[in-house]
Amino acid sequence: MTGQRQPGWLRVTDEARPSGHPTPSVTVAGAAARTRPALFDALADVLDLPGYFGRTWDALADVLADRLDAGPLTLEVTDAGLLLADEPPGQLGTLLDVVGGVSAGAREPVCLLLRDTPQRLPELRHRLHAVLGGGGVAVPPGGAVR
Repeated sequence: MTGQRQPGWLRVTDEARPSGHPTPSVTVAGAAARTRPALFDALADVLDLPGYFGRTWDALADVLADRLDAGPLTLEVTDAGLLLADEPPGQLGTLLDVVGGVSAGAREPVCLLLRDTPQRLPELRHRLHAVLGGGGVAVPPGGAVR
């Protein structure tokens, strides 16, 4: 993965509070988002999504696009190695596709900030590499990636 270009909307880091991401920021604990329904529930809570949010990937894309009309947003996932860990690997890839697609069409920037400990970053890198087919996410050992 070394030498590949990192999408501008994705950051993977072990920094406690990395700088350089747009505000406001909302935080979801990876431990509370191990499944797709749990992720949708957590996002509905932190983003104060409307009651009609359908809790599907398409619905998430729609509400994120609507939210970005109001300004930039950083979605921070702590303990990111646990994000969607109880789902088939493709679900993490779908989340990345949704955020990337929304980012491509949004007026305001969105950042998906995946944060975990240095000890767990290798496994997170492995998962990202697997769902992206080895492309798109360059996460060198021992540090933050922008």
